[in-house]
Amino acid sequence: MSIQQYRTEKQGGPFTLVQAPKPKPGKGEISIRPKAVALNGIDWKNLMFDATIRFEGSWPAVLGIDGAGYVEEIGEDVTDFQVGDAVMSYAHGTAGNGAFQDVYVVKQYEAAKVPIVKSDDPNKPGVQMPFKDAASLPIVYITALASILIGLGVTIPGLSKDNSGNKLESILILGGSSGVGSSAIQLLRLALPDITIIATSSKDHHEHLKSLGANVVLERAAQNDAAALKAASPGGAGVDAIFDAVGAGPNSPAVYEALKASGPKIYTFVRTGPNTDAPEGLKSTLIDGPVVLAKEREAMKFLHDQVVKGTFKLPLKVEEIGHGYQAIEAGLKRFPTVSGTKLVVSL
Repeated sequence: MSIQQYRTEKQGGPFTLVQAPKPKPGKGEISIRPKAVALNGIDWKNLMFDATIRFEGSWPAVLGIDGAGYVEEIGEDVTDFQVGDAVMSYAHGTAGNGAFQDVYVVKQYEAAKVPIVKSDDPNKPGVQMPFKDAASLPIVYITALASILIGLGVTIPGLSKDNSGNKLESILILGGSSGVGSSAIQLLRLALPDITIIATSSKDHHEHLKSLGANVVLERAAQNDAAALKAASPGGAGVDAIFDAVGAGPNSPAVYEALKASGPKIYTFVRTGPNTDAPEGLKSTLIDGPVVLAKEREAMKFLHDQVVKGTFKLPLKVEEIGHGYQAIEAGLKRFPTVSGTKLVVSL
């Protein structure tokens, strides 16, 4: 039996709709027939610059790292899912075997059931989260989670097996309105209820970030003003840690001066370009989000549970830009200027 793949032939394109053998899940794996896929910056970077395919896979490649749909088949020893379950998952688009195809395969711990959320009508029971919303969540959540657990050394009650992690009092989040930044705000508020969270973003997103748990939100221009950043911290002494969700540090070195002189000086960052090396003297960690899934195999279930509880909300506005594979190429042309919005294609 064959499926369709929306394949990228080489760096720069073109995209081609091709027939391929239907993949079979192995031990501990499930296959998913996506009903919605999200577009991410790394998809655009692979298309334009071959950001990860050259290291993790080869061309031609199937991109796409976020998907939501139905379980098609289950492999041996799968206990969390049954055929027909509605699920959301991370997909292996950075290695060229991603979600832009009729059926893709993931480890069962890389997926979670689509949450049942409260209905807008109080007289009606909960309803399944739309696939377009569910598809917007996995990669931003797991990257933020990895940044907190691995980069900051902070544990999260209900997920981490021990709670002996760093008890930070303050943090500066650069790129708070990015999907990863706004996810990190919510997870940090769960992990450390009393932490002071300072975030930077354009003014349009300030109120949204405060609603997610940020104490103070500053204009992006403040990233070049160490005095303003320090003034926003408790007692004006500076922050214990910086989480750089957008690679702002190298171009705004004033942010490093916002670290408390007597503090742990933690700098955790997501690679977004070639120049993301941290300065000496900081406890720095470069984050690769998906590695956290093998480390914390309940991570995706935790996401499901927090969405059901209402303690983790959609980090970004979701824009459904079209139906069918051809809408993917048109959507990727909107990068890299997309801001505060997750673009999703229904299938």
